[in-house]
Parts: sequence; C-alpha cells; structure tokens
Amino acid sequence: MDGNGRWAVERGLPRIAGHRQGAQAVHDIVAAAPGLGVTALTVFAFSTENWKRPPDEVSYILHLFVSMVTKWLPELVSQHVRVRIIGDRAALPADVSASVETIEKRTVSCDGLHLNVALNYGGRAEILHAARAFAAECAAGTAAPEDLTEDRFDSYLWLWGEAPPDIIVRTGAESRVSNFLLWEMAYAELFFLDLLWPDFTPATLDMIVQKFKSRNRRFGSS
Repeated sequence: MDGNGRWAVERGLPRIAGHRQGAQAVHDIVAAAPGLGVTALTVFAFSTENWKRPPDEVSYILHLFVSMVTKWLPELVSQHVRVRIIGDRAALPADVSASVETIEKRTVSCDGLHLNVALNYGGRAEILHAARAFAAECAAGTAAPEDLTEDRFDSYLWLWGEAPPDIIVRTGAESRVSNFLLWEMAYAELFFLDLLWPDFTPATLDMIVQKFKSRNRRFGSS
C-alpha cells in the first residue's frame, strides 16, 4: 500500500495525513472486498524495513493502524471479518501487541473475509522464521531433513492456513514487490499501479478482479 507520504506531500499536508487517509482506504476496501468475490485480503501495514523511518512516523504508523482496526471492530465483527496479524511481534510496543491480541480474539470465530494485517513483516524474515522452526525440530530429533515438503514448510509460515494469493497489487508507481509474501506469491498475478494508495478505491479493486478473471493461469504448464 505504497504512496501515503507522497499523497500528503503533493497536497501540502504532513505525511501522517497520508497515513490516515491510507487507513481509510483500507476500511473501504475491506468493506467492498466480499462483494467482489474476495475471500482473503492481506495488507502490508508495516515492514521490517520501516523501522528506518523517523521514530515519530514509525510510532504513528504502528499506533494508527491498530487504533483504527480497534475502532472498526464492531463493524468488522458484524461483517464476519476475521482479523489476523502476521509478522514478528517481538519488537512491537507492548500496547500495540496487547491490542493485536484483543483484535484477534474478538474476531477469531468470524467466518467471512480473512483480513491479514502484515505488521513488522518481511518475506525474508518469514522464510527464516519457518526454516529455523523446522531446524529446531530436526535438532530436537522430532524431524529429519527429508521430512520437509512444501506443505510442511507452509505450516511454519506466519500466513499458514491461507491459500496462496491469486493477486499481488503494488501501488505508488513502483514495479517491485518489496519483500512481500515472497514464498506465497510464486504464481500470483502481479498488478503494478501508478496511483498512490490513498486514491485506491473499491472501483480500482473491481477493475483488478475483472482483469484477473481474464488472465490465463497455467501454473507452469504449457
């Protein structure tokens, strides 16, 4: 969801105004997604590399997203949206971590849209986490290297239990995936958009879904 800061700067606003508008865009997309046939949505809220930003902006982003999701909780529950936070939680501020647990507990029984929020997430970090988990089992004698399959490796990932994504969308006029879902995106259809994330609307998502339906997915076959 790239381009929040640039969206604000282009309008003479502080960067935090862009993050706030970006959060509102997430709300609108989550509300519209089920009607467009989307059953799971993973949003990249904060990456492992985002810690390099100014401390005030880092704190604002982390607390903004959690506070907004907390505010939307009654609506999310009524819409049957299950929220899960993926990423390395160890470095999150204590209050953010506590809020994350509350959000997940409140929505764990919801059987509608799966909303995965990537918070302190990195695709390489996720793969390392999975590799270390399996290596620990091998060291403990409960697994052997030849036991490792793709399905078993999936079970150690932060996004375990979800089907691989059909679509990866990158906004902000950048043509790169920036360490997002590196394992899971092997056969995803990629969409790189020129618009900035706060300008992403349900109509944009509908356009992407319709284009996706017209693509011929061969998964490596002829």
